[in-house]
Amino acid sequence: MKLSKYFLLTIITLGIFSCSEDFLNKAPEDSVNTENFYLTEADAIAAVNGAYQPLQWPKLYNMRMWTTDIMAGNSIVGAAGGTDGIETQDQANFVTATDNQGVLDLWRGPWPGILRANLVLKNVPGMDISDNIKNRVLGEAYFLRAHYYFILVRFFGDVPLVLEPVDPSGDLRPARTAKSLVYEQIIGDLEDAAELLPPREQYTGANIGRASKGAAYGMLAKVYLTLGNWQKAADYCDEVKALGYALAENYGDNFDPNKENGIESLFEVQYVKDAGYGFWDNENQSSWLSTFTGPRGSNMVEGGWGWNQPTQEFVNAYEAGDLRKDVTVLYEGCPKFDGMDYKKSYSYTGYNLRKFLVAKSVANAYDNNPLNFPVLRYADVLLMKAEALNELGKTTDAQLPASNDNATLNKVRARAGLGNVSGLNQSDLRMKILHERRMELAFEGQRWFDLIRVNDGQYGIDFLHSIGKTNMTTKHLLLPVPQKERDANPNLSQNTDY
Repeated sequence: MKLSKYFLLTIITLGIFSCSEDFLNKAPEDSVNTENFYLTEADAIAAVNGAYQPLQWPKLYNMRMWTTDIMAGNSIVGAAGGTDGIETQDQANFVTATDNQGVLDLWRGPWPGILRANLVLKNVPGMDISDNIKNRVLGEAYFLRAHYYFILVRFFGDVPLVLEPVDPSGDLRPARTAKSLVYEQIIGDLEDAAELLPPREQYTGANIGRASKGAAYGMLAKVYLTLGNWQKAADYCDEVKALGYALAENYGDNFDPNKENGIESLFEVQYVKDAGYGFWDNENQSSWLSTFTGPRGSNMVEGGWGWNQPTQEFVNAYEAGDLRKDVTVLYEGCPKFDGMDYKKSYSYTGYNLRKFLVAKSVANAYDNNPLNFPVLRYADVLLMKAEALNELGKTTDAQLPASNDNATLNKVRARAGLGNVSGLNQSDLRMKILHERRMELAFEGQRWFDLIRVNDGQYGIDFLHSIGKTNMTTKHLLLPVPQKERDANPNLSQNTDY
């Protein structure tokens, strides 16, 4: 049984977690009477399960996180055309205003998870339960709080740093905290998580998919890569490798509902079918991806609303023979999907996304897709290690052939059916690694963050200008703080030039 189904069972019993999405302007509903809760191991587990659930919501991985690839230039909204997805169109055209609904979702999405993690971290340490369960639950809460804050700080920069459950008598209008301090907290939380969490092998049955030691190490590597601390990034990549992670034999295994939480997976957002909620409900625990991105009017999948259509420029970026293309993109003449041929007339660009489509035999209704969303994979870790080595001046080591046990970039390329890269200088290899990240992690919500972190965002500005998005400026490296939040909380400052 997938962990997400377990979330459902515990959330039903936890009416205490009917969290306000706007904690800045109303008293939070995330409060419990500790006299009748936080007493048993089941209580502790139920509480931390509640901290996972916001990851599943449309404000984060069920929509807004994956649509950042549209903003990053890999694709267009597509859909029904016109104003369908206008908030995402505006973001992708860099005319985002402070009332943009997508931006509001990204701001509000992490806070319920942060509040729920804070409740766990406040109450579980004093519980009289086994050390194994206590440490695991606390480790999960530290990991989740760090992950939610990592989302916020990369999109918005300075954000309020709230480390205690919000009390109605306390400060309901916190100011933004300098991002340097937010990153310090993220790193501290992830270090605590890595110390407390078990390796993934200790999770079985309904517990498969929980945050593990490998997830914490991998996220630390990504945080340090974002900060430009190359040695720390490389060291944490090595910690992941030492835990026995490896690439799946086939790239497509990472997106197969029958092969989830596999050897390559460090952390996935867990989804499930038959969850019992409506498609648009926050509590819905089935994935939107197949429904939203299936070719419109094709009857290839349940739903099929035609979002996230790859551009010609993106498709042209594949090297000849790259096996990832047929897993990622539908194009006229590609291998059949579920026995059906694709027609370029199904989309505005002539292409649709294939990576997250689920056959009708698996997702037998538009609101019943169980496919997990990958947040962190070992391929990402290998590419982070290659980038860190290159930036440390170890350019030759970053290009070791795929047959070498210490290979990074070329091991990922070999799985994709591509030859070894060798002999590149540091500058050329930097671009090659970023290209490889684009193709390997396409439509997994990673590309935007790569664009804005390299060379203080200049890499992203130059790239987006090269594909015609000349509106992109340094202003757009951060999203605006939503005006609704600033109206409710006058202590929230705005990002520059918004």
